[in-house]
Amino acid sequence: MMKTPAECRSMPEIRAEIDRLDAALMQLFAERWGYIGRAAEIKREIGLKADIPERVDEVRRNARTHAARHGLDADFYDRIWEQLIRHAIAHEQAALGETAEDAR
Repeated sequence: MMKTPAECRSMPEIRAEIDRLDAALMQLFAERWGYIGRAAEIKREIGLKADIPERVDEVRRNARTHAARHGLDADFYDRIWEQLIRHAIAHEQAALGETAEDAR
C-alpha cells in the first residue's frame, strides 16, 4: 500500500516508496520512448528532420514550468530534460538515417 512521506516511520518504508516511484518513473520513460520511436516514423513519412529547435525549446520550457509548479528546481530538471531530448534526437537521427551534416 502506498504511503505518503509523512506516513513513513522508518527508512525501509522510505526506501520502499522511493523504489516504487523509481519503477513508476521508468515505466513512464518507457512510454515516452515509445512516442519518440513513433515520432521518428511520422517524421520520415512527412519529411521532417529529427531536430526541430522550436519544439526542443517548447519541451524544455514545459519541463521548467512543470518543475516550478511542483516546487522543484527548474534549472536541475531542465538539465535532465536537455539530456532526454539529446538522446531522443540522436535516436531519431539514426532512425531517419541523418548524418551530422543533415542536422544543420
